[in-house]
Amino acid sequence: MSLLEVIVLDAADARAAEEGGADRLEVVADMAADGLTPDPDLVAELRAATSLPMRVMLRANAGFRTTVPELDRLRRVAGLHREAGADGFVLGFLDPLGGIDAAAAGKLAAALAPLPWTFHRALDHATAPAQAWRAVRDLGGGMDAVLTAGSPRGVGTGMDALVRRAAEGPRQAALILAGGGLRRKHVAVLAAAGITAFHVGSAVRPDGSWDAPVDARLVREWRALVAAAAGP
Repeated sequence: MSLLEVIVLDAADARAAEEGGADRLEVVADMAADGLTPDPDLVAELRAATSLPMRVMLRANAGFRTTVPELDRLRRVAGLHREAGADGFVLGFLDPLGGIDAAAAGKLAAALAPLPWTFHRALDHATAPAQAWRAVRDLGGGMDAVLTAGSPRGVGTGMDALVRRAAEGPRQAALILAGGGLRRKHVAVLAAAGITAFHVGSAVRPDGSWDAPVDARLVREWRALVAAAAGP
């Protein structure tokens, strides 16, 4: 069964995504920094606007490193997001050497249980991508998706890596949430490799601009494309 996740910034985006047939929302703030933690009040506003599952970004700075005090703040705000109606979260960190910071992710994930979470594109910026993928896929602790383009430059560059990961087996393919510069032409190739979950942001906004709202018509077109390629 396929999944289409849409990035939303406000309640209007959420309503348009639901109208267009999105399956899930990723809630973020500040796309100039590639998505940071939103205000809990926004999450409550979105919960009132849509019945779709919402995964909220837990990321306090534009990089992928974190600190103990920052993790403490993220744990506290995650509790507020939960009360506001979040169904899951999005998080991920790199250590000083550019490897996956499993300890930081585990510490934050423990505070989120039993809600599910996505490991985000920190993976694509790791120093040793193959080693990082092995570390991420075995994290557990409620993680059920890995948002990845296969490359820091986006899906167009990372297609081969995504296909190789999906070829490792059904479990690995099921973890992949393909996104980050995803284009329509990529979907059929990725679906043929066994990937069924897709993540879009600017692609469902007129002219691909983050200043434009989510367009329900574009979401509907993406939903039909994903369903045709990967199944209903």
